Amino acid sequence: VQLQASGGGLVQAGGSLRLSCAASGRTFSSYDMAWFRQAPGKEREFVAAIRSLGGGTFYADSMKGRFTISRDNAKNTVYLQMNSLKPEDTAVYYCAARIRGILSTVRFANEYASWGQGTLVTVSS
Repeated sequence: VQLQASGGGLVQAGGSLRLSCAASGRTFSSYDMAWFRQAPGKEREFVAAIRSLGGGTFYADSMKGRFTISRDNAKNTVYLQMNSLKPEDTAVYYCAARIRGILSTVRFANEYASWGQGTLVTVSS
């Protein structure tokens, strides 16, 4: 599956952004989808994931209550709604896809075979 992320930009602290990730292919619903991010000088970190076939959502602790991941299988698209943004949320955000896998590994970047190109989110203070 090929992924195309969009929606990044510059926003003030406390603001909101919605990222989108459009996927190619006809089997999108069978993929677990996730968002990761990488800030300058830091390792890539897990943000959120949504299981295939409506099997649940998962978040990094620091994003719970602020970020919401969702998917529209009819549009082959996964979204990340980000609210109450903080300067420390500044990063390149990547969407990723894997064929439905083991639940306990949903947060691990090396479990995902397909990656989008990334979209930059900058939060100013």
